[in-house]
Amino acid sequence: MLTTTCIVLGTLLGLMPPATVSASDTPNDQGQSISLTWAVPEGESLPITSFKVLRSPSPDSGFAVVGTEAGTSTGYVDGEVQDGVRYWYAVEAKTDADSARSAAVGPVESRAQWFNTALVNILVVTVVICAVFLYYLQRARKGAKMYVRKIAGLDAIDDALGRATEMGKPILFSFGLGYITDLVVIAALPLLRKVAKKSAEYSTRLIVPNSDPIVMTAAQETVKEAYTEMGRPDFYNPDNVTFLTSDQFGYAAGVDGIILREKPGAIFWLGYFYAESLIMAETGHAVGAIQLAGTTETTQLPFFVAACDYTMIGEEIYAASCYLRPEPVLLGTLKGEDFIRFWLIVLVTATVLLGTAGAVLSRQAPVLNTMFETVVRWATPAY
Repeated sequence: MLTTTCIVLGTLLGLMPPATVSASDTPNDQGQSISLTWAVPEGESLPITSFKVLRSPSPDSGFAVVGTEAGTSTGYVDGEVQDGVRYWYAVEAKTDADSARSAAVGPVESRAQWFNTALVNILVVTVVICAVFLYYLQRARKGAKMYVRKIAGLDAIDDALGRATEMGKPILFSFGLGYITDLVVIAALPLLRKVAKKSAEYSTRLIVPNSDPIVMTAAQETVKEAYTEMGRPDFYNPDNVTFLTSDQFGYAAGVDGIILREKPGAIFWLGYFYAESLIMAETGHAVGAIQLAGTTETTQLPFFVAACDYTMIGEEIYAASCYLRPEPVLLGTLKGEDFIRFWLIVLVTATVLLGTAGAVLSRQAPVLNTMFETVVRWATPAY
């Protein structure tokens, strides 16, 4: 009975159309989008069930439904428009018994924005990072002395090679299953160069088994050039830098066979490794070799830490080139990374502490809490 009375009353009074309808180009987008907003009519006797959004290229006729929103909604984004074309919009409110359309609003055009103001924080961070790198590059080119932290694994290279020489045993160097396109393999080539120079200086045989033909070619050229620089081109033997197989465990079996036959005094695992890492490292440990490992594959680092004497973790293998040969560009880049890493640690620590104390701030210092939330929202990328 009450429902019937409301329907009759709503019909007699008439449904009010949506109020304050507006349409505008969607901000911070790539175009082809128009945003609409409206207000729900007040004082209606019946609840509004839905809003229909209508669009037309003319303000007088040709309106077609392009979208439907719930009766409690106050906005809609039309993502099926063309840039540079004028459109008119109307919004129709509907109940179970009536409907009312607003006046047409427009014209409005969609255009792509050149700059996304919601991502100003990304621009600021990018500018700061670039400025830090340029500053340290300029300092390095001017010959400024900059400290490079020690890497224990690199300092142990000479000791490992010296021990292998004293024992009359060869040296084994492996890039793992990496390809020449992997950055970690490229970063390991300077280390192979250093090891090759020392092997030429000590007249110690160097064995480099490879799983990729292109990596093998790069390794051969690196070893050959290192021997030539040390005045020992006759010491180079291409049979020591060979290709085994591209199969994962076939390569592991081949390397294990070389280790068991040759019993190297020093082994270097520098490159890209997978599940075969522990198999090969355990074999090297079984023959009593000093082992130095380095990889960016975090899932294999625990196995190298357990089975090897020295392990370069993560980006330390990338810093090795600068450590061995401190050129200005490498040194400036390394110092810039260290500077940014330090402040990131400070920022993360401060954020955790302030976030943990957020409940206390909200009760005792609401102004500080509001400032903190504003900074966090600004620093967080808005995707």
